Amino acid sequence: MKLYEGPSKAFIWEGLHGTIASKLALSYYKAFQEQPSKGEYQSWENSLRELANVFDKLGLYDHGILLEYQMPLASKRLDCLIAGKNSRHEDNAVIIELKQWSDCSEIDGDGEVFTRFADGYKEVLHPSVQVGQYVSYLNDVNTAFTQEDPVTLSACAYLHNYHIKPHDALTDSKFDHILEKYPAYTIDREQDFEKFLTSRLSEGQGLPIADRIARSPAHVSKKLMDHVGNMIKGNKDYILLDEQKLVYDKIMSKVRHALQSGQKYCILVRGGPGTGKSVIALNLLADLSLKNIETHYATGSRAFTSTLRAKVGAAYARQFKYFNNYMWAQPNQVPVIICDEAHRIRKSSNNRFQPRTSREQIDELLSAGLVTVFFIDDRQVVRPGEIGSAAYIEQHAENMECRVARYILRTEFRCLGSDSFVKWIDNVLDIKKTANAIWDSHEESFDFRIMDTPQEVEDMLKEKVQEGYTARMVAGFCWDWTIPLDPDGNLHKDVVIGSYRRPWNANPKLSASVLKSKGIPSSDLWASDPHGFSQIGCIYSAQGFEFDYAGVIVGKDMVYDISSQQWIGHPENTKDRTVGRAGESFLQMIKNTYRVLFTRGMKGCYVYFLDEDTRKYVESRLK
Repeated sequence: MKLYEGPSKAFIWEGLHGTIASKLALSYYKAFQEQPSKGEYQSWENSLRELANVFDKLGLYDHGILLEYQMPLASKRLDCLIAGKNSRHEDNAVIIELKQWSDCSEIDGDGEVFTRFADGYKEVLHPSVQVGQYVSYLNDVNTAFTQEDPVTLSACAYLHNYHIKPHDALTDSKFDHILEKYPAYTIDREQDFEKFLTSRLSEGQGLPIADRIARSPAHVSKKLMDHVGNMIKGNKDYILLDEQKLVYDKIMSKVRHALQSGQKYCILVRGGPGTGKSVIALNLLADLSLKNIETHYATGSRAFTSTLRAKVGAAYARQFKYFNNYMWAQPNQVPVIICDEAHRIRKSSNNRFQPRTSREQIDELLSAGLVTVFFIDDRQVVRPGEIGSAAYIEQHAENMECRVARYILRTEFRCLGSDSFVKWIDNVLDIKKTANAIWDSHEESFDFRIMDTPQEVEDMLKEKVQEGYTARMVAGFCWDWTIPLDPDGNLHKDVVIGSYRRPWNANPKLSASVLKSKGIPSSDLWASDPHGFSQIGCIYSAQGFEFDYAGVIVGKDMVYDISSQQWIGHPENTKDRTVGRAGESFLQMIKNTYRVLFTRGMKGCYVYFLDEDTRKYVESRLK
């Protein structure tokens, strides 16, 4: 997706005559069903006028332009890409990151500076670091830059209001390596900016190149679990973009300060599904471990932790823990504890295997770690007893005199980078009011469909698996879950919808060795073992995982009542007895459950509704 694509000559005219911003605003509204912010509109007016001036001065009239181009599999948009041929008639493209800054100051952090915006000063990535991440990401996922006769991709930043000052933070020596590769041009260096462009784009003929970039397919999306082993060994398979890189750098800075000073830190990182929480967490684990800083990665999910342990192997498995493993830990025993899916923190770690303690689980975690990092989505609480909200964690951190740092992730990497899909789901389920009331399947690349039968959902997923993608069927917990195997040694086919009969994934109480002898993956490995495709997963086996395509069976534990125009919870239809006793919280937990299930797919989601009125309501929200 891009907000503007066209020839450079047309862009120059529109930029100089003040019409480009309104054109982008119209495209923005069509894409997101809301108006751009005043600040974004003004930045288009000001920065694109300055850029058009430069292009006009250089006579760059035969080039292809992409503005606000959304990078594949991510919701992040880059400012401008200009394409053309160099003097050797080779295809080139240049990303230009535009900034209206007039000054910045130095802060602690490997890739950040401090600068002023309309709403105050903020810590942000250095423009060269930011645009360098874009190059790495596009070289990784867009086939125009990797296939035969690839387009050569370069990048720079253009700060058209900026004058370099003595000892300027923008040109600090710690940025020398990145500035050399991805320059940041200011008013003082406009001639260098012009040389940078002409050396790569002097021969024009860029419109077909820009078209090729915009329409080239993305590489098959990476699944986090397939790359955990490489990440732990220091091989970077994921590129952190914008706020992901910023959060990563800030956490590393806090860890350094804590180790030097002994100051305890609690770091809260909030983000919705697919914003990269687990990717940042695992990058932190890998890089801190390579620096010989003892780091634990803790979760509240048996399936997620077991899969991680299996992926990294015995040599690294000990670093992967559960939230309840710190009952008897000494204060500051572990330099860094990374708590992923922290919304699953429980009130207590007490269990039948260890002596009881009066401490809350959150206090055990905060006490044990010198730095404790919590990755959290408050809208993924799906079970009573899961109490790890951001406010709850922060309150306990302050009681323990931890210094608290807070960060938010917004860039979407799941659902083909469509934050519109996540916002639409929030709107449809009445979880959060958003501008995304209608899902336009003709305008969106994420493949969302409502199917007539669960068999049709499964058949669609089978086609995707045969094409080399990953896929799983999941459902609301509306059928019994038989524990023992049937007389033939198979899982009971508990999920029955007419003639459609499938088993749940294996119950955790079943012996892993018995299951292995039958060729059945244990519940912990349902999401990663190929044999898991023939089973239906539930929220507890699917949460935290991602697939290329997800199939969702929506049961009657929650239905839409057309007469009252509201969602109604039906605890009598759930087979999850704990959730069924949640009282007033039941409906919200079921909404959160389906929100999680709908957002497991990176490329598509196919849905079957048992309730006809619910199906009609969701269909009414499609275009």
